[in-house]
Amino acid sequence: MDCSNSVLKESTALTEQAPPKPKSKLNLWQLWNMNLGFLGIQFGWGLQMANMSAIFEHLGAHAHQLPILWIAAPLTGLIIQPIVGNLSDYTWGPLGRRRPYFLIGAVLATLALALMPHVSELWMAAILLWVLDASANISMEPYRALIGDLLPKEQRTQGFATQSLMIGLGAVSASVLPWILSHWFGVKSISGIRKIPQNIEISFYIGAGLFLATVLWTVITTDERPPKNLEVFEKMQEKKGGLMGSLQQTWKVLQEIPPTMRRLTYVQLSTWLGIFCFFLYFPPAVARNIFGAVDQTSALYSSGIEWAGLCFAVFNIVCVGVSFLIPPLSRRFGPQTLHSFCLLLGGLSLISVAVIQSQYWLLAAMIGFGAAWASVLSVPYSMLTGAIPVGQKGIYMGIFNISIVLPEILVSLCFGWIMRYWFHDNRMAAVGVGGLFLVIAALLMTQLTFPVLNSSTKSKP
Repeated sequence: MDCSNSVLKESTALTEQAPPKPKSKLNLWQLWNMNLGFLGIQFGWGLQMANMSAIFEHLGAHAHQLPILWIAAPLTGLIIQPIVGNLSDYTWGPLGRRRPYFLIGAVLATLALALMPHVSELWMAAILLWVLDASANISMEPYRALIGDLLPKEQRTQGFATQSLMIGLGAVSASVLPWILSHWFGVKSISGIRKIPQNIEISFYIGAGLFLATVLWTVITTDERPPKNLEVFEKMQEKKGGLMGSLQQTWKVLQEIPPTMRRLTYVQLSTWLGIFCFFLYFPPAVARNIFGAVDQTSALYSSGIEWAGLCFAVFNIVCVGVSFLIPPLSRRFGPQTLHSFCLLLGGLSLISVAVIQSQYWLLAAMIGFGAAWASVLSVPYSMLTGAIPVGQKGIYMGIFNISIVLPEILVSLCFGWIMRYWFHDNRMAAVGVGGLFLVIAALLMTQLTFPVLNSSTKSKP
C-alpha cells in the first residue's frame, strides 16, 4: 500500500513539472531553428566516422587494432548518456532545461575537433576521440528529449524526421568535404608517415566552427517552456538531480523499463552491431579492398578514403530524402513495418558490399543503407517517446541509447580477434557481417509486439 502511494505521488509530481498542455504545433521555421544544432553535431560525427579509422591507420594502426582504439567512445556514451539525460530532466536556469548541455558539449567538441589534426601518436588520437565522443553525447542526448518537451504527440514523428534531415545534411557535407578540398581546391590529400593529410586537417577545422555555430543558433532562437510548478520542480531537483541522484535514478529506471522500450532495445542491439561494423571498417575497406592500396601513405589509399567519403555522402543524401517520407509512410504502414523493411534493405545492401568489386557499384549499395539510416535515426525514437513517463524523457532517452553503445563495446572488445584470426584483416568481410546483423534486426522487428504503439495506432482512423 505504501509502495503504491509512493509511486502515485511521484507520478503526480512528475506530471506537475511537465510542460503545460496542450502543446502547440511549431511551424517549419521553428522546427528548423530547433534542430539546426543537430546539423553541426552530425558534421562532427560525420568527420569522426568517415576519417578516424583512416587517421588511426595513418598513425600506424593495423586492422585488428582498430576496434580497441574505438572503445573509449562507446564506454563514454555508456556512462554519460543516462547521467546527462537525468541531469537535463532536473535542470532549470536562464538557458532552460536542455540548452545548457547543448552549449557545454559544443564548446568541448569544438576544442577536440580543432586539436585532432595535430596528433602524432595513436594514444593521442584515442584520447581526443574519447573527448569528442563524450562532448557530442553531452550535446546530443538532451536534444532527443527536446523533441518530446516541445512538440505535441502528432508532430513528434515530424520532429525526429527533421532531426534526420539535419543529420543527413551535416553528414553529407562532412563526408564529401575532404574530396572537395582535394579535387576542387588542390589541397594535399597525401600524407607522410604518422601525418594526417592536409585536406582532412582543414575539414576538422571547419567542423569545429560549424559545430559551435549551429548549436549557438539553436540556443539563441529556441525557447523552452518553464516547469508548470517551479516549486515542485525544485523539490524534485533536490531529490533526483545531481550526480548521485542521477546514478540512483538510472538504476531505478533500469528496473522499470516499459515493454515498448525493452523490445525496441533488442532490435537496437542487433542494429548497432551491424552499423558499428560498417562505420569502423568501410573507409579503409574501400581503400584496401576496392582500390588495392597496401600503404596508407600512398595516393591510392587517399583516393580510396575520399571515395568512401563520397559513399557516405550518397547514403546520407538518401537519408535526407527518405526523412521526408518517413512521417507519411509511418502513418500508412505503421512504424514497425516501415522500420523492419528499411533495416532489411540496409542489411542486404551491406552484404552486397562485401562482394562488390567496382567502386561505382558501391554508390548503388549506399542507397539501401541510406534508407535504413534514415529509419534508424528517427523511427525508434518516435516509437519510444510515447511510451516513457512525462518529465523523464532525458534519462529514458539516455538509457535507451545504452542499446547503441553496448554493441559498440562488444565489437571493440571482440572484433579485433575475429579480424585477425578469422578474417585475416579483410576489412570488407567485417562490413558484410554488419549487413547480416541488420537483417537479424529486421526479423526481430517483425516478431516483436509493441503494445503502446499498437494501441495508439488502432485509435487512429
